[in-house]
Amino acid sequence: MAWEKRFKDKPLVMGILNVTPDSFYDGGAYFTQDKAIERAFRMIEEGVDIIDVGGETTKPFSEPTPEKEELRRVIPVIASIRKKSDIPISIDTYKAAIAEAALGAGADIVNDISSLSFDPAMAGVVAQAHAPVILMHIKGTPRDMQVSPSYENVVAEVTAFLAERAAFAESCGIAGDDIVVDPGIGFGKRLEDNLALMREIPALKKLGKPVLMGTSMKSFIGRILGTTALEDRAEVALASAAISVWNGADIVRVHDVAGTRRVVRFMQALMALPDRK
Repeated sequence: MAWEKRFKDKPLVMGILNVTPDSFYDGGAYFTQDKAIERAFRMIEEGVDIIDVGGETTKPFSEPTPEKEELRRVIPVIASIRKKSDIPISIDTYKAAIAEAALGAGADIVNDISSLSFDPAMAGVVAQAHAPVILMHIKGTPRDMQVSPSYENVVAEVTAFLAERAAFAESCGIAGDDIVVDPGIGFGKRLEDNLALMREIPALKKLGKPVLMGTSMKSFIGRILGTTALEDRAEVALASAAISVWNGADIVRVHDVAGTRRVVRFMQALMALPDRK
């Protein structure tokens, strides 16, 4: 899967499918296999480009899920989607054993929040499978990442981290064209850090890799709005997707596929206009 071909015509919409009992967004609405598969095919109808399947919650202060349980959650769902559709599927995991089983079940992409750093076997699994990989910046682990994170220059530090991890991935045999970078909105970031990274996507683009932005429904939106209600974040989540696309994001990872697809279509029309002289 050569990424530059996939991004030729449009930014991609990645739909989030959390097969967990404690998702911050849906509260476990798709925890059962049948519900998860139903949601996957609804996203396909809504125009999703990639379905991102995850079996472990990585929200702030969360604890790891045992591998056996994570496998039980995600493998049947991936296999069922693949049996009926050729839609690209990513497995959201930092564990090599989960990634290997998911790729064997029909997943195409590995989405690793640790940029291949939490599990030393992960790079080898990805390289052997010739799979694309999404490398995300995180400061700490989900358990402690939001305990007083700080940066002198968040854009420079995140960009340098992702450059180093991309170089590491290539040194392990992962093709450069198969690497996507993600600044990790909400993963060890203050509110001002998240906003700076959204504004400075062009700096990330200088790495020469496609950029994924995952701002959807995250708590920093609620802090700006002064509300803890998830439903109050919906419009701003769509706005953040629009801003990300305008600033150069190649993939937006979202909960609201249908709404985001409409936003992306509008942004494409706007961005297709010739530059004013």
